[in-house]
Amino acid sequence: MPSQPPREIHIDEILRAGQKAEPGMSDTTFEPSVNGMPLESDVAKFLARWLDNILRIPGTDFKIGLDPILALFPGFGSTIASGGGLIILIEAVRSRVSVPVLMHMAFNLFINTLFDYIPALGPVASAFFKSNSRNLRLLQDWQAGHHENVKRSTWRLFLVLGCIIAVLIGMLAGLFALYVWLLANLFHGPSIP
Repeated sequence: MPSQPPREIHIDEILRAGQKAEPGMSDTTFEPSVNGMPLESDVAKFLARWLDNILRIPGTDFKIGLDPILALFPGFGSTIASGGGLIILIEAVRSRVSVPVLMHMAFNLFINTLFDYIPALGPVASAFFKSNSRNLRLLQDWQAGHHENVKRSTWRLFLVLGCIIAVLIGMLAGLFALYVWLLANLFHGPSIP
């Protein structure tokens, strides 16, 4: 049986995630990745931890991060905290997160930013809402391949928001109709038979 010549190795050859090298190649395996990025984004984990969970309140298991502390400085602090949250969104874009999920993440960041501008109560709400940790969970679930679960939770959020908006529009329409009716009765007065 003739021996086969050694396999020619190409420098630019790419192995699939988890694929072992063949004989003649260096004996290494590659960690699973999405588009060349590791599954877990160290930058997103670092930011979410620092912005949402870096300090434990003594005597409790509750943690706060720099986000609610920075919110105590209106404008400047909120801008810095939101900038950190935007970096997590950029990581999501790099991981090719779908547009609806990206909108879900942007909505979380927007709500947190709104909290930051409410005097006194805003930082407290921000400490409980933890938008960066929520966005990190969505990103990690997406990177782990749980696309359908992430999309389902996103569509549930959009459905709830749609229902809230529909109720608000209905209430505004009802108030407008009441206003028109009151104005009509005010100017015409009661009708005399």
